[in-house]
Amino acid sequence: MRTQRQVVDYSLQKRAVLRELLAGRIGTYDVCDASPYLKNAARFHGEPTDHRCPICRSENLIHVHYIYGDELKQSAGQARTRAELPVLAMTLREFQVFVVEVCPGCDWNHLVEQFLLGRDGLAGEADATESAAADGSTPRRRREAQR
Repeated sequence: MRTQRQVVDYSLQKRAVLRELLAGRIGTYDVCDASPYLKNAARFHGEPTDHRCPICRSENLIHVHYIYGDELKQSAGQARTRAELPVLAMTLREFQVFVVEVCPGCDWNHLVEQFLLGRDGLAGEADATESAAADGSTPRRRREAQR
């Protein structure tokens, strides 16, 4: 997505949880605890992936995208399909997206990543290219000249 920025990847945290599980320091009931709301969101708004569940290895994981932001008002905290995100990004200034992976079989769930979307990401790009065009330099050369 064009306006995606400030991406936080939680894959290291996921690996740590799986390592703790395999070492026996935590049980499967501690990590396979998806709520009924999350499972319904995965069923109706989720995006199937090609990745197998790291716990049961029998089901493919589903990604659920939750959106949060001040402009969303009562829509904050809702699950949205991935196809809806670019449309929202062009209509709202800024909102945060949390991507959660869910296994429909064993109820494994984990936060995969979070990022910002919205028109504010385009404003920064447009300002940089407009000012660069005005003085005839590229944004990189202009930044080097400011140092």
